[in-house]
Amino acid sequence: MKRFEGQVAIVTGGASGIGAATCRRLIAEGASVIIADRNMALATSVAAELGEQAHAVEFDAGDVGSIRSLVHGTIERHGRLDVLHNNAAIGSPEVHARDTNAIDIDFDTWDLVMAVNLRAYLAACKYALPHMIERGQGAIVNSASAGGFSGDISRIAYNVSKTAIIGLTRQIAAQHGLQGIRCNAIAPGLVLTPAARAVAADVIEVMGRYILTQQFGEPDDIANLVCFLASNEARYINGQTYVIDGGMLSHIPANPDLADYAKTHGKGAH
Repeated sequence: MKRFEGQVAIVTGGASGIGAATCRRLIAEGASVIIADRNMALATSVAAELGEQAHAVEFDAGDVGSIRSLVHGTIERHGRLDVLHNNAAIGSPEVHARDTNAIDIDFDTWDLVMAVNLRAYLAACKYALPHMIERGQGAIVNSASAGGFSGDISRIAYNVSKTAIIGLTRQIAAQHGLQGIRCNAIAPGLVLTPAARAVAADVIEVMGRYILTQQFGEPDDIANLVCFLASNEARYINGQTYVIDGGMLSHIPANPDLADYAKTHGKGAH
């Protein structure tokens, strides 16, 4: 399929993981893609792999000026912007270690997570929307998280930021849908990105008990959903958040333990 032939897309956090998978899929379907990432060396490497339709741009999600330059530079380079995938997020293990609970978190950590995970999404929308509205069409896909729908034992700022992204998505759709803008969000569960495999091997094993599919999600699974929501196939979808977590949030949390209990005691599930 060439659903994005002639279109221009920005993918923030596009140099690795879900972002890189989305860039590959968009380009395979005809788009020109701006790979925006803080890691310029990695973004440049991905752009070189993907060819002349890819362009790497250094981007700091914590800096509103950087976001403004990203959008305006895209318009100057291509003359249009059709798809914005807000995907960048705090990935530093050191920051995640400080992102704990309401009692222990310091406000510098809270503000940093909110700046990168939430304010950056608003800023990208703020600068992209006028160009999309001028052309009468545009698709925005925001990366929230399954954590935006449930509490966690840690990462209070991260999960609150992802919950807020769900609200931001609805606001953009409600305020600009009739101007031709569609804004939707995805809420992934654990996805086996290289970073996840490197730092969360023990977590992966634990969470495997709670998904309802035979395999964990891979970056390409998420990219498939992003590209569907950004495409005209989803023209009647707006303001929605799609959970893509292998069914983890769709059942009672105690179900795996209850299944073990039923097996041990020779009882059927009720």
